[in-house]
Amino acid sequence: MPQKHKHIHVNAFNMNCVGHIHHGLWTHPRDRSTEYHTLRYWTDLARTLEKGLFDGLFIADVIGYYDVYQGGVDLTLREGIQLPVNNPWLLVSAMAAVTRHLGFGLTATVGAHNPYTFARDVSTLDQLTNGRVGWNIVTGYVDSGARGLGRDGLAEHDSRYDQADDFLELAYKLWEGSWEDGAVIADKARRLHALPGKVHPVVHEGPYYRANAIHMSAPSPQRTPVLFQAGASERGLRFAGQHGEGIFIGARTPEAARQASRQLRAAAVAAGRRPDDIKIYAGAAVVTAPTQAEADEKYADYLAHANAEAGLAHFAASTGVDFARYGLDEPIAFGQSNAIQSAAQAAQQNGWTTRRKLLEQFALGSRYHTIVGDANRVADEMARWIDEGEIDGFNLTRIVVPETWEDFAAITVPELQNRGRYRTSYEEGTLRQQLFGRGDRLPANHPAAQWRRAAQEPQPQLAEELAP
Repeated sequence: MPQKHKHIHVNAFNMNCVGHIHHGLWTHPRDRSTEYHTLRYWTDLARTLEKGLFDGLFIADVIGYYDVYQGGVDLTLREGIQLPVNNPWLLVSAMAAVTRHLGFGLTATVGAHNPYTFARDVSTLDQLTNGRVGWNIVTGYVDSGARGLGRDGLAEHDSRYDQADDFLELAYKLWEGSWEDGAVIADKARRLHALPGKVHPVVHEGPYYRANAIHMSAPSPQRTPVLFQAGASERGLRFAGQHGEGIFIGARTPEAARQASRQLRAAAVAAGRRPDDIKIYAGAAVVTAPTQAEADEKYADYLAHANAEAGLAHFAASTGVDFARYGLDEPIAFGQSNAIQSAAQAAQQNGWTTRRKLLEQFALGSRYHTIVGDANRVADEMARWIDEGEIDGFNLTRIVVPETWEDFAAITVPELQNRGRYRTSYEEGTLRQQLFGRGDRLPANHPAAQWRRAAQEPQPQLAEELAP
């Protein structure tokens, strides 16, 4: 009997701005990313991705801007390095209206929101999309955003995760516990929309948040959205193991991916969950064409438009180190950062300890692993990462929009399907059902489940309301 291979999950990785990961490519004549502020750009993209049977569109976001490199924003503004950047959440209704199955993973920074109002925003979108919403939980990493929110700077790294834990506990109580199943009956004849006995106020007294209120929205198809996360520090791993369903890793090799995957699955088990309760995605770029020679030619064309220094400026914000202060071959002192701790650790572990070595990694404007080849070459490499790296899929970055994803859908997807490594159609159901095949709701072993209310016999007043 032939071995059944694991299907490869793929998200398109984008941002509501000009320059996202591969900096400088917005200058390519076929790139449309300067149209990011138009609905047509996003609805066209959503149709392309659904045609290619992508899991979803994952939209990154940052609250703030990159002002570490050269001590300011001149290069950030000239190259459009995630500035200007618009709100990703406001795009979803339009894209959902022109698709049926495509999921939407949306980034929101904990410290920029209040759980009570944020929970309503998520429930609203989950209702409008019939359960296709996921939330990428981030804790922030640039001081500029904290200053914009009225603070002196970012709070200490681990305390930001403590705040996120408290935020999530209150959000879980609202999503999972405020409204019982069957609370809404919308009975016009009896003028009875919701049953008061099945709607409950949430009481929360946490270290960062407090509330005593009913969730403003009725339950959405998933109640709690699919939870994405990308923490790789020791504290971030613990947070991801406890809460995350889709986890993003930055790995340069399948071996590095395997190490990260095993750590994440062990963290999930330590939190009382199962190793397969999480899907792990590696960031990657794909340049593909009908032949290897054409793919190589396309890659060379892309390189001509990339800006390695812009990629380095982005990385400077991630590490909190102004690399512009160092000579090309002067050793860089990374030290302890309050930004993304894993970014500085990765640079040191890979020997990227001078500005020259770093610039070499950003040849395509980014340090993401890049696969260049025809359908067979790309499919071979993706399958190798899945099997050897023990991951579930990829966040496929944009290089030239929409060409990157159109090429992948037209050239690589059919080859992956022929190998039994990629879906040939969508299943019905929510984003969580698409990813895990276990229903619309979080499983009972997830920490959110403890706030659900067990089904109870109707109280006298409620029984009277329900009587015909």
